[in-house]
Amino acid sequence: MSDDVLFQRALPHGPVVRVRRTSSPGMQPVVAVLEVDRRAGTPREGLGTPPPLARHEGATEAEVLAALEPSARDDRALAQLMREKGLR
Repeated sequence: MSDDVLFQRALPHGPVVRVRRTSSPGMQPVVAVLEVDRRAGTPREGLGTPPPLARHEGATEAEVLAALEPSARDDRALAQLMREKGLR
């Protein structure tokens, strides 16, 4: 797992959900995105970055993780976000 990845879990059907820091380490505010990598486990994994489903800015990594992790753990919330972004 990269230093930029604050949270990661695999979905039962293959994709990987991540909360990834997009700001430089040590910079404030800390910016992170919630994303679903549907290429996980395939030869194309790691090429490019998936479109963000949600973005949050906060003073610390813990703050942005606290804001994005509940959606990252909830399959239903992820499905709704993907539908809203036209990814499903």
